[in-house]
Amino acid sequence: MANLLIAHGGAPTAVINASLYGAVMEAKRFPGIEHIYAAVYGSAGILNEQFTDLAQVPEEELEKLLRTPGSAIGTSRTHLEPEDYAAMAQILKKHDIRYVLFTGGNGSMDTCGHLRAACGNDVFVAGIPKTIDNDISVIDHAPGYGSAANFIVQCVSEIAQDVRSLPIHVSIIETMGRNAGWITAAAALARRAEGDAPDIICLQEVPFDEERFLARVRELHDKKGGVVVVVSEGLKNADGSTVAPPLFEEGRARYDGDVGTYLARLIIEKLSIKARSEKPGIWGRACAQAQSSVDREEAVRMGALAARAVLSGKSGVMAGLMRCSTDPYICEDVLVPIEQVMLEERLMPKEFISDDGFDVTDAFCEWCRPLLGSAPAQYADFKHSVNMEGVRLH
Repeated sequence: MANLLIAHGGAPTAVINASLYGAVMEAKRFPGIEHIYAAVYGSAGILNEQFTDLAQVPEEELEKLLRTPGSAIGTSRTHLEPEDYAAMAQILKKHDIRYVLFTGGNGSMDTCGHLRAACGNDVFVAGIPKTIDNDISVIDHAPGYGSAANFIVQCVSEIAQDVRSLPIHVSIIETMGRNAGWITAAAALARRAEGDAPDIICLQEVPFDEERFLARVRELHDKKGGVVVVVSEGLKNADGSTVAPPLFEEGRARYDGDVGTYLARLIIEKLSIKARSEKPGIWGRACAQAQSSVDREEAVRMGALAARAVLSGKSGVMAGLMRCSTDPYICEDVLVPIEQVMLEERLMPKEFISDDGFDVTDAFCEWCRPLLGSAPAQYADFKHSVNMEGVRLH
């Protein structure tokens, strides 16, 4: 008999616990597994030997994982030194843990790779992809992204209805995403008809040009009155610096300044137009109500695949999704060598970004739409039958 350990790394998502459910349920099918340990608070939990046995949890409780936001076992961003991996290897040996699963982004996959090297052939290690940022390389997308995308679609759609109802100002919505604009780009799917908001999408991958941005805002405000802008938290200038200076930065940890507030103030000062910023922040990754059914199902599959991989003798791999078809939507389950995803970052490709840099392409929308799980709600609107051209409400 041997034991299996599951740990979470980095920020939670709306479906990280669904992957945990998939891994636990798959491990319970193997008679050679005695304990299914969870490291309480990730890497720190391993080093502190803080384990809880999920094999003892009733199935009706485990099923709650499917719709529980946050991390049910806790997570961490503990910085690990080489000696920490050696200590982990000894701790795993002490507790007869021969199988380890790490759920996380490219940073957690880096942890997987180093832990595997420290343990050699004594322990089988695999990664379960998880990130709202969708910046893990090689795979089509990561569990967590679909729900975050669905959240921002709902958020932008509802704010757009408000702005359309009283079209007197510019509303700027700041999204998460670290260095990648995938979440910001998903806002385009809030549109139901030509001319719908969002009116401007500013991605990290496109250098910010203040003059062009202000000219576009002025043009749209003169035409529509109300303007909706969606902007990535890590928006950068042409020289690579962030538009809003970071509040804190140390290693991979970075707290960006409020770029939405910065741009709203810029619009007020330069254009004398009313503007305000909205920042959903961590609600976008924690909102269980916006959980995508597709995202949840794929998260379960990735957890089960990773567990099945290590329990069948595979190590140094990450579970992943590779798209076979968009219509109908089909993704196959694959195992990716861990070396290909350790700290590797995937940004929005050029074919997904419009030529003017203020929008995304139809190709992106076609790629992203299936991940939302359901179509956005349809709203009533009786304002379009009245000619408002030239009418000022402010």
